[in-house]
Amino acid sequence: MAELFAYTDGACSGNPGPGGWGVLLLAKQGAEVVKERCLQGGEADTTNNRMELLAAINALETLEKPSQLTVVTDSAYVKNGVTGWIFGWKRNGWKTSNKKPVKNVDLWQRLDAAQERHAVTWKWIKGHAGHAENERADELARAGMEPFKPKKAAG
Repeated sequence: MAELFAYTDGACSGNPGPGGWGVLLLAKQGAEVVKERCLQGGEADTTNNRMELLAAINALETLEKPSQLTVVTDSAYVKNGVTGWIFGWKRNGWKTSNKKPVKNVDLWQRLDAAQERHAVTWKWIKGHAGHAENERADELARAGMEPFKPKKAAG
């Protein structure tokens, strides 16, 4: 049986500003990739953290049936949030330990719901450190952002 991996990344030009997210979904048998799927999207006015969250959300929501997979992210915000902070936030009615509303609560709730039907292992890797799959996810995120970037005037 193939192992499933989702390499996710977000990008933003300015923070806030135009942003994009990218996902490289791979099914592997041993070291061999047996299936590959690329996803990308973006928004005109967003933040890097929102794009990182949307990459993970789209990776999970695109899977049609419950799956066992590893989500690989270079975002400590996503990894720490989904494997740690989220439990306290939910217990506290989506408030932080300081009783303030959780930032990006709409996306955290969506991510929480998206991961419920899967068996997810979350893995953090250092971004821009030569991980080929992470670099591909970054390229997809930048491509997802491209339609939302302001066009430069011809001069």
